[in-house]
Amino acid sequence: MSEGLVSRVFAHLCDGNFHSGEELALALGVTRSAVWKVARTLRELGVSLEAVRNKGYRLANPGEPLQAAAIRAAIPRGLRDRIRRLEVEWSLDSTNTALGARASPPPGACEVLLAEFQTAGRGRRGRSWLSSPGGSICLSLSWTFAQMPRDAGALSLAIGVCVLRALRTEVGLNAQLKWPNDILIADRKLGGILIELRAESAGPASAVVGIGLNVALGNTLLEQIAASGVPAADLISAGVTSPARNRLAAHLIEACIRGLLQFEQEGLRPFVEEWRHADALRGRPVAVQAMEEGAKGLARGIDLSGALLVETPHGLKKFFSGDVTVRSS
Repeated sequence: MSEGLVSRVFAHLCDGNFHSGEELALALGVTRSAVWKVARTLRELGVSLEAVRNKGYRLANPGEPLQAAAIRAAIPRGLRDRIRRLEVEWSLDSTNTALGARASPPPGACEVLLAEFQTAGRGRRGRSWLSSPGGSICLSLSWTFAQMPRDAGALSLAIGVCVLRALRTEVGLNAQLKWPNDILIADRKLGGILIELRAESAGPASAVVGIGLNVALGNTLLEQIAASGVPAADLISAGVTSPARNRLAAHLIEACIRGLLQFEQEGLRPFVEEWRHADALRGRPVAVQAMEEGAKGLARGIDLSGALLVETPHGLKKFFSGDVTVRSS
């Protein structure tokens, strides 16, 4: 089945109206059988697609297809000029992997790559990121720092603050941050951040910033993600009606560019108070598993370098990387 045909049928259905197989076939210059096969493919990809006799097909969660021109147009011109290339693909293994395989942009400029869905989306430590067409924003942005910035290991915390700024601006949502890279709503994962940093000694440092944000996954996929041990949320379940993905993607890109420019000059410090205000772990009993050691205790926020502080029976411990789970007691 041609990806181009699948994406074109999906785009026609994004208005939320019923479209008959005959109508779609005529509009796209294909047979009704081809449309039926596309409908089957979309369901296999996780799209909630209704089919009603004498009415046709309709998306259960209508929205809008991601469009590079619409996203670019919604970014303020001064920042838009820093984007060398902005592309939207129907599907990719991983936007981070695809963008990371390209040459890095010059300092102060960036490239942006989005996909309607990923077949091998990645989170931290090799975990998979599940999404379906129209259900999320899968976005990666490449950036080059003229010199390795201070607090480089805490870049994911700064980007987390940027994501929260974009969510407040576009959909009026106050989300929380879970150290080191998760976006939460009521302890359920709304999104995640993956930073891949490459650097040479005393020279430029390039970063690929990956952001995955759940928009309208549908109950089936939310349950599938929850079964993997990660309770998930999306913007629809958080009460956001008809989220405009292109505008939200534009706000995410805008906030990230502004944040990267600020991070390059000042490190994590300008982001710390916003991060602490949104800290989903502070004061809660946690278990931390890091490469060097593990610990149990009370989360006490982050320090100015982005390290997680945990109060244990043996004193205050700092963690610069690791996985954190909230304990029941």
